[in-house]
Amino acid sequence: MEKTMEKEEQTRYKMVRLGAVVGILGNVFLAVLKLIVGLLADSRALIADAIHSASDMIGSVAVLIGVRAAKIPPDRDHPYGHGKAETVTAIIVAVLLFIVGFEIGWSAIKDVREPVLVPKMTALYAVLFSIVMKEGMFRFKYRLGKKYKSEALLTDAWHHRSDVFSSFAALLGIGASLLGKEMNISWLLYGDLAAGIFVSILVMRMAWKLGGESIHNALDHVLHPEDTVEMREIASAVAGVVQIDEFLAREHGYYVIVDIKVAVDPLITVEEGHAIGKEVKEQLLKEPGVKDVFVHINPYNEGGRK
Repeated sequence: MEKTMEKEEQTRYKMVRLGAVVGILGNVFLAVLKLIVGLLADSRALIADAIHSASDMIGSVAVLIGVRAAKIPPDRDHPYGHGKAETVTAIIVAVLLFIVGFEIGWSAIKDVREPVLVPKMTALYAVLFSIVMKEGMFRFKYRLGKKYKSEALLTDAWHHRSDVFSSFAALLGIGASLLGKEMNISWLLYGDLAAGIFVSILVMRMAWKLGGESIHNALDHVLHPEDTVEMREIASAVAGVVQIDEFLAREHGYYVIVDIKVAVDPLITVEEGHAIGKEVKEQLLKEPGVKDVFVHINPYNEGGRK
């Protein structure tokens, strides 16, 4: 059973690492492409979008570091393992995303005072290409994150999705500016800058949401009773278990650690009670995502718990 779990963890590590590497390479390519085209085509929205892609790259690097740290086996200082490394990484990514979003917005607001620059048509093509590529990266990493329960990978996947939205906003802004120039409508010329400000708000909102979820999970969040029904039934079905006095399943990154108090016949021997507890642990460890189980044996008291 231990070999099977080890093999599953190795597979998980390789696939999550693959997702992070794909994110890094894809974001490097897109950031460079959009920055060069944005500068040549005089598009503030595309340059802002390039910065967003660069922040995605930083986020993917952070995910890769977090995944490697989470893989480190338990030690004396970290007896529950290093699974929360991914949660910490997700928080770092969210903070970086918020900072970048603020910088994009502030830069766009300052540029409103400057002479309006209408972007060239090449900016439009670059944004369309970015939308297609980013959506593909999101779908790939989201599936991996869900399958292997990686908070950091899911956070980074939504990072890609936010880039899709920001690129779409840039598309509308650039299109509005080009249309304003073509039809000689002065207020449409500011579409490119308006898109930059909208992108910043979108990015900060996404960062706030993802950061809040990751912080919640970092604070020893326990699964709700409705999420542990099956595990409780498995423990209750073990021969010798009279009742379950307490059941806590704590999320520790991508895996769960179970703390359970089991009531047994008070007249059995210590050895028999130990055997029951061992069986409860072995059965629960067969459940997907359960990393470790701590069983406390209580003597059953008909009048209440002891």
